[in-house]
Amino acid sequence: MSSKTIEKLQWRYATKRFDSSKILSQEKLNILKETFNLTATSFGLQPLKLVIVSNSNLKGQLMPLTYNQPQVRDASHVLVLCIEKNINEDFIIDHFKRVEGTRNTPRTILEPFEKNLIASFTEKNTLEIRDWMINQLYLTLGALLTVCAVENIDACPIEGFEPKKYDELLGLDEKGLESVIVLPVGYRDESDFFINLKKVRRGVDELIIEVN
Repeated sequence: MSSKTIEKLQWRYATKRFDSSKILSQEKLNILKETFNLTATSFGLQPLKLVIVSNSNLKGQLMPLTYNQPQVRDASHVLVLCIEKNINEDFIIDHFKRVEGTRNTPRTILEPFEKNLIASFTEKNTLEIRDWMINQLYLTLGALLTVCAVENIDACPIEGFEPKKYDELLGLDEKGLESVIVLPVGYRDESDFFINLKKVRRGVDELIIEVN
């Protein structure tokens, strides 16, 4: 299959060793920021925040909280994907104010949708809302990984870390946030053993079911 997009996806891998001397340009970083902002979320609510860590000392402090995985220390930047701790009526109302201001949509059209969404979230318990937010976060993770590949940025998604200690060190509790995924980004070290390993996948024929 000949496709530049597929070639980029073949190129990417979960980078185990980053070259700490290579730093993302501000242009590349801005692309990742906009990717996070533009990714689809349910109802367009964006119950997420992205924390970007570039300070070397701080990255060094995060490493032991990530079970000593060196990617966190050596990457150009560490992206910490977070969910909001509290999605309430005010949060939903603010969203519809943005819709009104951006699209000039009349309140008469927006109000029924706003009321229905508030009622829907009122019926959900805290755990249900948290699970829903985490689902939205994984949508953004997929988008970030794809854009990283297209832009020749290396990345390594990490679930193996201590969220509560991350939250404490980064002051996320005070911001009403909870860390869920850590994503070091930067450029691979050419000594990384995993660079040239072939991808192990089940394959299109096994994974895809076409219904005609």
